[in-house]
Amino acid sequence: MDRNLSHRNRKRILKALHFTALFLTMAIICIPGLWIVLNSFRPTVEIMAKPPVWTPSFTLEHYRAMFGGAGEGGVPVFSYFRNSLIVSVTSTLIAILIGMSGGYAFARYRFRGKSGYFVGLMLFRAVPGVALSLPLFIVFARMGIIDTHFGLILAYVAMNVPFTIWLTDGFFRQIPKELHEAAEIDGCTRWQAFWRVEFPVAKSGVASAAIFAFLTSWNEFALASQLTRSVGSKTMPVGLLDFTAEFTINWGGMCALAVLMIVPALILTFLVQKHLIAGLTFGGVKG
Repeated sequence: MDRNLSHRNRKRILKALHFTALFLTMAIICIPGLWIVLNSFRPTVEIMAKPPVWTPSFTLEHYRAMFGGAGEGGVPVFSYFRNSLIVSVTSTLIAILIGMSGGYAFARYRFRGKSGYFVGLMLFRAVPGVALSLPLFIVFARMGIIDTHFGLILAYVAMNVPFTIWLTDGFFRQIPKELHEAAEIDGCTRWQAFWRVEFPVAKSGVASAAIFAFLTSWNEFALASQLTRSVGSKTMPVGLLDFTAEFTINWGGMCALAVLMIVPALILTFLVQKHLIAGLTFGGVKG
């Protein structure tokens, strides 16, 4: 009896510790985002107040100013949003097409130097983007594609393809080869077996890779700040610099633009969360 009671108490304590650790982890993750959202609705005097104001007031002045004229603290939000959308969507589509093909080739075919190519791709992806910014700037300047959508898309495709190959390679390896062999026996060509049988099974993994590629391009700052100059090519992360001056930073305006950056990413994640969760757990279920 005492032994059962002790076991139940230990189980309750472990459960309480589990929820406490989970709560603390989520708090650490969410606090920066919550700080940004709250400060986008607070007056500048309260954001900069010392000591802090614990009962904040609500205002939309930062959003009104951001969408206002150039002399009123406004920034070309719609141009930045359009640039981010063009660059992120295009680079994601190209990276997925190339990465999915590469991942399938690594998963299904044997060829000379296969391991070396794969390790080389992963090493390239491991290099921080900021370390590549200067070489890319020199090369792109000679090619005449600085401050263009094409240049930024090219850089993001190169950055996302290795990760997409790595991710889709893992998903295609989980699909039994017997599936496409059975499809070919039933009369399908190699392409039809892939498109009708293997791709539907792996589409959750492909969707996960696409989401990660999109979010990487959407939030990237280091390369975009080096490769863009004008309103016609600047993305939203680079637009955040418009709120900085030599001696001051408009924290409220910066937070308001950051909130606008977060919204599309949240909507996309919400819309495809089913595929995202399925893709992230695919390997674990099959393994």
